[in-house]
Amino acid sequence: MIKVGIIGATGYAGVELVRLLLGHPQAQIAAVGSVSFEGKPISEVYPNLAGLFDEVLVKDDEVLARSDVVFASLPHGLSEEYAARCAETGKIFIDLGADFRLWAEEDYQEWYGLDYHRPELHRAAVYALPELYRERIRGERIIGNPGCYPTSIGLGLYPALKNGLIDPNSIIIDSKSGVTGAGRGLSQTTHYPDCNEAFSPYKVASHRHTPEIEQTLSDIAGGPVKVTFVPHLLPVNRGIVSTIYASLAQPVDLGEIHALYERAYAGERFVRVCPEGAVANLKNVRMSNYCDISLHLDERTGRLIVISAIDNMVKGAAGQAIQNMNLVCGLPEETGLTMAPPAF
Repeated sequence: MIKVGIIGATGYAGVELVRLLLGHPQAQIAAVGSVSFEGKPISEVYPNLAGLFDEVLVKDDEVLARSDVVFASLPHGLSEEYAARCAETGKIFIDLGADFRLWAEEDYQEWYGLDYHRPELHRAAVYALPELYRERIRGERIIGNPGCYPTSIGLGLYPALKNGLIDPNSIIIDSKSGVTGAGRGLSQTTHYPDCNEAFSPYKVASHRHTPEIEQTLSDIAGGPVKVTFVPHLLPVNRGIVSTIYASLAQPVDLGEIHALYERAYAGERFVRVCPEGAVANLKNVRMSNYCDISLHLDERTGRLIVISAIDNMVKGAAGQAIQNMNLVCGLPEETGLTMAPPAF
């Protein structure tokens, strides 16, 4: 049984880890930590856990001491210390924050305003989008869990970019996320009267996931890729839909594109290519680790339209982190993640 600890367990991604790990047959939650609610049962903070998981929230030091695998769900800039301590004691560290996602320190400095204080940790870390980097992840000890938007976009574009179907300089990404993507902290933007019955873009052409998106797409394409990325806030709790537009690099019909995607994701447990004519819908992936992808061709303009839907709290955060834990620990990737999405 894998002893698992969660630092930042009372954030949205942290408590989603708790929910999912309670159903994992090979993992036991050994400790949960929180600075804000230390000494309280987590079920007092989240009453949905009452009688199911009443563990008292402890100091981060105790989480580290009790655990073999440590998940950290923290604001950027805080994970290096924990990664270092895990490396020193031979523990596995899985970071759900941004600190181990970017390969180039200059990108981290530009977009997050911080330096890498322990560069050796970043050299040892692996960016862990399982469907793309499975073989890089196995056996590693410091795992950078991808962001939610980059997950939906990387999976959505991988087959088209890898096979040269699209012009990499033509990519425009229009993404929509539920309010949990902003985290548990309060802000005017996510205040109920401001986001209810509203729909608007935010951080237009300046979102911090942009360098991560471009890093992944450049790696797939084998050369530099820059994108136009505009996220929007949806007045729903969870889910992401990314609608991606790109000009075709060569004439091809939709049937060929669809067949290519089906071949690329054949055998992938958590990527579902929708039938031709269907449209990916966040309703069909909620509460699950699935990514649904639908493909559309605008023959008049010669553009491919890819629609990718995930649950930002599961495949975009906690579920993917557990998928990575399974990979690192030698378990089948789907262990503890086979729940079906609810019908409504």
